Amino acid sequence: MLCSKETKEKLGYRYVPPVFATYFTDEEMPKYRLGKNSIDPEVAYQIVKDDLLDEGNARQNLCTFCQTYMEPKAVRLMSETLEKNAIDKSEYPQTAELENRCVNIIADLWHADPHEHFLGTSTVGSSEACMLGGMAMKFRWREAAEKRGLDVRAKNPNLIISSGYQVCWEKFCTYWDIEMRTIPMDADHMSLDVDAAMAAIDDYTIGIVGILGITYTGRYDDIEDLDARLTAYNAQAENKVHIHVDAASGGMYTPFIEPDRKWDFRLKNVVSINTSGHKYGLVYPGIGWILWRDAAWLPEKLIFDVSYLGGNMPTMAINFSRSASPIIGQYYNFVRYGASGYKAIHEKTRDVALHIAAAVEETGLFEILGDGTDMPIVCWKMKDGVTKEWDLYDLADRVRMNGWQIPAYPLPADIQDIIVQRVVVRADLSMQLASLFIADFKRAIAELDQASILIHGGKKRRDAYGFTH
Repeated sequence: MLCSKETKEKLGYRYVPPVFATYFTDEEMPKYRLGKNSIDPEVAYQIVKDDLLDEGNARQNLCTFCQTYMEPKAVRLMSETLEKNAIDKSEYPQTAELENRCVNIIADLWHADPHEHFLGTSTVGSSEACMLGGMAMKFRWREAAEKRGLDVRAKNPNLIISSGYQVCWEKFCTYWDIEMRTIPMDADHMSLDVDAAMAAIDDYTIGIVGILGITYTGRYDDIEDLDARLTAYNAQAENKVHIHVDAASGGMYTPFIEPDRKWDFRLKNVVSINTSGHKYGLVYPGIGWILWRDAAWLPEKLIFDVSYLGGNMPTMAINFSRSASPIIGQYYNFVRYGASGYKAIHEKTRDVALHIAAAVEETGLFEILGDGTDMPIVCWKMKDGVTKEWDLYDLADRVRMNGWQIPAYPLPADIQDIIVQRVVVRADLSMQLASLFIADFKRAIAELDQASILIHGGKKRRDAYGFTH
């Protein structure tokens, strides 16, 4: 039976034009104010998707440590749980239990002592985790200093860290009135100079940060040596100084690749550790974790009780409402991969990094500063004596023509005249993709050698090109 036009309209029938035949795709949509009317969801989807067309392929972004691939089942599970509020543990008790399981798994991975009472939480990322670790150090120092009779207001307390720090530590020190005592990196110390760090300690030192994977080069601080030195120092000093390990990069990588390396709670003076689940924990942004070796290392003033969400719940995070989806993604990875899966993935990642380092070195133009031996990060500079009309900024531009994003940037203060380039190898950079990158990299060099116009060459740039952290 055929319906009349009037009947069809009453029944809700309507003609849906093709997306690119609509008025909305024939006019530029307002960017900085709301449009007057609602539009079809398919059209809205296409408009937003088209807005992102020239942004680049995340898989080819070799600047970032953040994961750019998860398995389809993980993505499905995370998309199905986006609405869950991680802070509301009374409404979502099983989600809270999964977070608790993750904390226990990570504590076991970091060799928490079963005779101590470890404590931990998820965070939005390592930046929030570092803030929490830093605040705990400051509050503990202040309480102990006041008991010793020290005038805690005479000057700002200080935090000791390598100049290879991630910017979140600068934020922490600025936000909470801490003097950041940076220990300069130099050609002989491409990680923390432990001698200089020990010499910088005074009565106002709240702690020392050891970095497990410096973002500039991928090198590790020698946390085991730092711990031994602090053990001797604390035996005779009034102000006991301890270590927070910023393991944003290495916390979920090193335990599988170098299980015998001592950097974690096996060391007496390591009292707190943070990591990024969205780096080598293999989860999409943003998820971080922080653990204290014992609840005694987290001052009670930093734990708050929240009662208006349906139950009385303690919280220690800076951030409040956020999706529990990344927590569930982290737990999925733990269940899915297990220890053997993480080990296999990270071993492959390291192999790819070593392969890229060898290929870069084979050009004869570059000195390798990080070859993927510690973290799977390859870092290089132009060899002394190599003269080219182009520089690393030009090279970064050229490889981007094939979609690859690799940063060029100066090293920290005191060695800022050294311009380096870096590739971060993540789990989704297969050997096949690495071979494509190497071919494009070598082709870019050959094309620059033949170029008649260069953008940066000879301009002595010292800024950062590309995202370096």
